[in-house]
Amino acid sequence: MLDKLESIRSNFINLEEQMSDPGIVNDQARYTKISKEYFKLKEVVDAYLEYKKVLENIEGAKELLREKDEELRDMAKLELQELEPRRDQLEGQLKTLLIPRDPEDGKDIIFEIRAGTGGDEASLFAGDLFRMYTKYFESQGWKTEPLYENEGTVGGYKEVSVEVRGSDVYGKMKFESGVHRVQRVPDTETKGRVHTSAATVAVMPKMEMEDVNINRSDLKIDTFRSSGAGGQHVNKTESGVRLTHIPTGVVVECTEGRSQHSNKEIAEQRLYQKIYEMQKEKMESSIAAKRKSLVGSGDRSEKIRTYNFPQNRITDHRIELTLYNLDQVLEGDITRIIEGLQIAENAEKMQAMQEEA
Repeated sequence: MLDKLESIRSNFINLEEQMSDPGIVNDQARYTKISKEYFKLKEVVDAYLEYKKVLENIEGAKELLREKDEELRDMAKLELQELEPRRDQLEGQLKTLLIPRDPEDGKDIIFEIRAGTGGDEASLFAGDLFRMYTKYFESQGWKTEPLYENEGTVGGYKEVSVEVRGSDVYGKMKFESGVHRVQRVPDTETKGRVHTSAATVAVMPKMEMEDVNINRSDLKIDTFRSSGAGGQHVNKTESGVRLTHIPTGVVVECTEGRSQHSNKEIAEQRLYQKIYEMQKEKMESSIAAKRKSLVGSGDRSEKIRTYNFPQNRITDHRIELTLYNLDQVLEGDITRIIEGLQIAENAEKMQAMQEEA
């Protein structure tokens, strides 16, 4: 473990030097990428340096135990009583920090919410979820950029999507993909009956061209005029975008954005994601069958969480976590849920590492 930690420290020092290089500082994209990697390693390096210091102090205290002076030996015993538990604590922390991270954890995301079954109530619930997540994004200091929104007829959203940028965004949000179910009495319910409706959340790591094996020359770009439902509205400009990846035949379209530029960006993300998933599935097919994550695959068909308003209860079904603070959760306080999912993922990874060892 110490050899691996020393290697991480060397890489950290190298990144620190790069961040003071004027050539890199002036290249915003490169600087952002390096700084993200730097701060990702900083937690590990800080814990490692403290661990080394504690080990040195333990050795020093043990040396004092050999002294003839009884007062010095007593001081050494007291010091060891403090140092040894801290050493064990740091060892556990470092083992957790050394668990292999998903390489996508540090990426920004495209975040989408769509109303599911339940009509107007589903749209209202989608709006509640969007407000909840927006508050959480703000609490994390993340930046958001609206991409598309289609409001419900009585409020909320039929569909809404944003780009979210910041530190470790995908790493914290990746578990939110799936079906979110709500149980509550709608405002339109006259007999006080509890209704069940749902909304789906999709969290996609924001892919860049260098993340995916795609050549720009292999893309065919078509634009077209998009129309609304029943042909009620026809754009006067060709705002719709269709992208075709010629080698694989993958085709994506986007008409939801307000402009051709936004539609092209959304379409590119969908194309990158599709091809990336194809490449990743091919590469990992041999190990994918061996184990399935405790926190689920994120498929939209999975019911991952239930929000029960009458009992102020929220339940995440993947880790069997039930809390009775739904009112606080809807104000963006979802840290405990996200941490629970991260702990479950890390526990599974640690078990897999032990089985492979």
